[in-house]
Amino acid sequence: MADRTPEGSGDGDGIRTFPFPVDLSVGGVGVQVGPMGAGHVWHADAPLERVHRIDFHVVMLFTQGPVRHMVDFAEYEARAGDLLWIRPGQVHRFSRTCEYRGTVLTMQPGFLPRAIVEATGLYRYDLPPLLRPDAPQLTAVRASLANLQREYEDDATLPLSLHTSVLRHSLTALLLRLAHLAASSAEAARRQADTTFTLFRDAVEKDFAGNHSVSAYADALGYSRRTLVRAVRAATGQTPKGFIDRRVVLEAKRLLAHTDLPIGRVGAAIGFPDAANFSKFFHLHTGQTPVAFRAELR
Repeated sequence: MADRTPEGSGDGDGIRTFPFPVDLSVGGVGVQVGPMGAGHVWHADAPLERVHRIDFHVVMLFTQGPVRHMVDFAEYEARAGDLLWIRPGQVHRFSRTCEYRGTVLTMQPGFLPRAIVEATGLYRYDLPPLLRPDAPQLTAVRASLANLQREYEDDATLPLSLHTSVLRHSLTALLLRLAHLAASSAEAARRQADTTFTLFRDAVEKDFAGNHSVSAYADALGYSRRTLVRAVRAATGQTPKGFIDRRVVLEAKRLLAHTDLPIGRVGAAIGFPDAANFSKFFHLHTGQTPVAFRAELR
């Protein structure tokens, strides 16, 4: 791929945005396809390991890994056979320590007609950038990408207008496969998040009286803390700690309202052997002391 692009522009947040290098594309078309390698930059002033934006699509198919890559301030680890799809306007940064090997496709917005843009979900920012095709999917993607690369490099056998049309058709075929893969990955992630949250919810319901630790739940369920945070946030909009605390507060309210247990005994029943700590926790989450809450209901 080319190692320079036209001048980038500045953004209000200080992160520069770099345009698609039409002048470096074969025939000046709005697509580039070629090997990834050391030294590639969008612009001489923007080394890839710096945070930057691009106003075009990038799809990287890796032949080696793992490779760590930041997209919109989330770190992704790609293995051989994985793809990363970075969309226009997304902030990203290449790793200083990883070798990027494989094939990279870049595409200028507007190269495809609107109907194809809609069909291929080019601006579905809700879809995950990291795609992990299974073996048959990977074979099909590789074949489609190789065909696109052959058409891209063959600028001698067709007039430019026909060459561009063929490229659009070849690119559409590839993007339809990627769009299906991205949608499937999102659905699989949603199902996994649902399963993770369900297991967490059930564990909290069983153990909340004695376990208020997010890390302890994550360890018991076999998930990383980060995975648990993502799953609970996706399902409830809360953090795992917030979910646990709400369940503990609910139980405290139930005991205060429906029993005559002393305040210290209520706290002990939900994991606070020290009455002062329980009162502080309850006040933090309700704005009332346990005594005041109970008095309102009596």
